[in-house]
Amino acid sequence: MREKPGGSNAGEYKNVSKGDFCGPAGGAPKGTYPVNTLKRGKSAIKLAHNAPNPEGIKSCVYKKYPQLKPKSLMRNRKK
Repeated sequence: MREKPGGSNAGEYKNVSKGDFCGPAGGAPKGTYPVNTLKRGKSAIKLAHNAPNPEGIKSCVYKKYPQLKPKSLMRNRKK
């Protein structure tokens, strides 16, 4: 699974649905980060710097868990 930079060991998460991953494969588990729990969402944010598109990972996590968004991003959002 880790053949590409930023790839994860997503194949080990057989009980996580495709919609519970964030990453470059468009929601498919290969090469993505599992975010089916708040703890895994936090981990994905911390590890996003390893991904080809770190901001894409963070954006995906923030959609699923808005409470993880940094306060500076919360102030800049549209009302």
